[in-house]
Amino acid sequence: MRHILKSVFLVVLLFPALALGGEVKLEDLMVREGLFYKKFLDVPFIGRATGMEQWTFRNGKKDGPYVSYHKNGQLYEKGTYKDGKLDGPWVEYYKDGHLLFKGTYKDGKRDGPWVGFHKNGQLSSEGTYNNGKKDSPWVRYNDNGQLSQKGTYKDGMKDGLWFSYYDNGQVWRKGTFKNDKRDGPWVDYHDNGQLWSKGTYEVGKEDGPWFSYKKDGTVWEEWTGTYRNGVKVE
Repeated sequence: MRHILKSVFLVVLLFPALALGGEVKLEDLMVREGLFYKKFLDVPFIGRATGMEQWTFRNGKKDGPYVSYHKNGQLYEKGTYKDGKLDGPWVEYYKDGHLLFKGTYKDGKRDGPWVGFHKNGQLSSEGTYNNGKKDSPWVRYNDNGQLSQKGTYKDGMKDGLWFSYYDNGQVWRKGTFKNDKRDGPWVDYHDNGQLWSKGTYEVGKEDGPWFSYKKDGTVWEEWTGTYRNGVKVE
């Protein structure tokens, strides 16, 4: 018995971090200079925190599996941390258990293909991240499965031709973006297919001749004219 107690004492003395492992409630931990510690102790925590959010810690940093739950007990989020940052596959769920998002993190940032879903299970969005920024063609859908929007992101900003659609599938607007701002020809339509407006943007502002029409096809004089730097001049 004395031999066992002596061995335990040596472990605590020589490897205090190991002695502080095990499971604790998240509220029993505190953050100091970016590291997690168990209250009233000065050695970075190693072990697991339990409860609605369940973390794994190593040397005071989140490292390993992570899960969290909705108040009703349904799984909310699930993923993995590495050296304090999200890293690896990630999934997120609605309260009713339906999938909300799935994708991958790398060094704390979204990276690779990501998809989102509506509560009814219909696809809501899909595209690719690169180092935390959207960087690829992206599409969005309404909860009835109808295409809502499509276009391309470059380094996190809209770039190139984009389309938006009404719930009935009719094109709402189409035009080009540059560095996340409207730039170039744009056309808008009413939900009955009637032309609404057309003209050109320059760095996010109307510039040049613009034509606007009411739903019945008659000219909308108030908005028709020539613009400079977003202001109607004639």
